[in-house]
Amino acid sequence: MNPEPSNHAENAQSRFEHDLVSRIALEAIAEQRRSRRWGIFFKLLLALYVLVFLLIYLPPDWDGRAVIGEKHTALIDIEGIIAAGSDASADNIVSGLRAAFEHKNTAGVILRINSPGGSPVQAGYVSDEIKRLRGLHPDIPVFAVITDIAASGGYYIAAAADEIYANKASIVGSIGVVMSSFGFVDAIDKLGIERRLMYAGENKGFLDPFSPLQADDVEHVNQLLDDVYRQFIDVVKTGRGPRLKEDEKVFSGLVWTGEQSLELGLVDSLGSASFVAREIIGVEEIVDFTRRQTFLERFEKQLQAVFGAAMAKFELR
Repeated sequence: MNPEPSNHAENAQSRFEHDLVSRIALEAIAEQRRSRRWGIFFKLLLALYVLVFLLIYLPPDWDGRAVIGEKHTALIDIEGIIAAGSDASADNIVSGLRAAFEHKNTAGVILRINSPGGSPVQAGYVSDEIKRLRGLHPDIPVFAVITDIAASGGYYIAAAADEIYANKASIVGSIGVVMSSFGFVDAIDKLGIERRLMYAGENKGFLDPFSPLQADDVEHVNQLLDDVYRQFIDVVKTGRGPRLKEDEKVFSGLVWTGEQSLELGLVDSLGSASFVAREIIGVEEIVDFTRRQTFLERFEKQLQAVFGAAMAKFELR
């Protein structure tokens, strides 16, 4: 028998398999190259998108905003709850104040306030810094302009300004201090819940909402509130001086409209930020010195929040 036909078939089959493997390998290499090119393309596209986003939404630096050849009115917004970590934190407000006062072209500073209040400590930091900067730069006046509301801590800050302006419908005042909580003693009794509170230190568990209210605790807290309240009154009286009308209701915690506040001496006149810049300071050009979170700072906070939420859901089983 002649084996050549069989060998020929086997050789043909071998060449076919070899060619097939080669084509598959070459195709795989080509696919990797295509994937790499598309990967590079999409990375560049993403980088371009981030760059454009930053250019549009990332606030420029103060120096970039305030490099102008003539005098300007510096504006600092105080928006929202005055609290550590918020946009209206003492750190943010004070940073803007210092940059505004230290700029050679600043003719006057406007604090545009729209805040229901917040931490007396944070408001106190800002008030003290305003007084310090006014002492260092006596030629730069400070004006507070109230938009919708300047209540409690918002007015605490406003009182440190040379003059206060408001809209006739603005809400002003709320000079007082409050601490609120809930009591669940009767509720847990009805539900058959046993409260287990363990602590070291005679008064460490005071004002526990699930325990009966104690007279000594109430007296202690009232002393704290009275102390902070006295500090608030002193700040307002010092800032407003003889302009403040002698009326016991002023320090009662009530709020007033801008028009009513004018009669009580809580504000000096009615007007907006642009009005104060143009008519009072005499420099219509306004430069915003508000310290706002950058895109990277906002992204970092969001990332921390997502990471914190993920960790909160993480369980060991």
